[in-house]
Amino acid sequence: MRRLLRPLWILLALIFLFEAWLWERLKPVVGRFVDWVPWDAFKARLTAGIERLPPLATLLVFLVPVVLLFPIKLLGLWLLARGIWLGAMTTLALAKIVSMGVTAFIFDLTRPKLLQLGWFRWLYEHMLVWLAWAHGLIDPVKEKMRQWMRLFAPKRAGRTMRLLRRIRKRMRMQTAV
Repeated sequence: MRRLLRPLWILLALIFLFEAWLWERLKPVVGRFVDWVPWDAFKARLTAGIERLPPLATLLVFLVPVVLLFPIKLLGLWLLARGIWLGAMTTLALAKIVSMGVTAFIFDLTRPKLLQLGWFRWLYEHMLVWLAWAHGLIDPVKEKMRQWMRLFAPKRAGRTMRLLRRIRKRMRMQTAV
C-alpha cells in the first residue's frame, strides 16, 4: 500500500516545494519593488504600526493580501468558466505571483509578532519540518534526473545514443533467439 501512495506523496512534496521555491524567489522581487516605490514614509509608518499591534491583530495584517486579491482570483475563475483559457490562466498566475510576493514581504514584517502566537509558532515549525521532509523525498529523485540528463548533455549525447542503440540491438537479438 505504501508503494502505491509514493507517487501521490511525491506529487504533494513537489507542490509544497514549488510553493516554497516561489515564496523564496518572490521575496527579493517584492522587496526590490517596495524599495523602488517612493513611499518611504508610508513603509516606515506601516512597520511602526505593525510593531505596535498585538500579535492577533498582526495576523489580520498578514491576511490582508489574501483578502484583497480574492476578487482577482474570482475573476480568473469566472474567465475560466467562460472558456477564456488564456485570460483565466494569466489572471490566476498573476494573482498567485502577486499574492505570494506581497504575502512574503508582509510575513517578513509580521513574523516576530506572529511567532508570539503559540498555535502559529507550532504551525510555522511544522511547516519547516514538512519542507525538510519534502526535500528529503524529492532531492534523491532530482539527483537521479540530473544524472540521466548528464547522459544527454551535448558532449555526451552521441556516445549515449550509440550505447542505447547497441543495447536495443542486443535486446532484439535475444528476443529473436
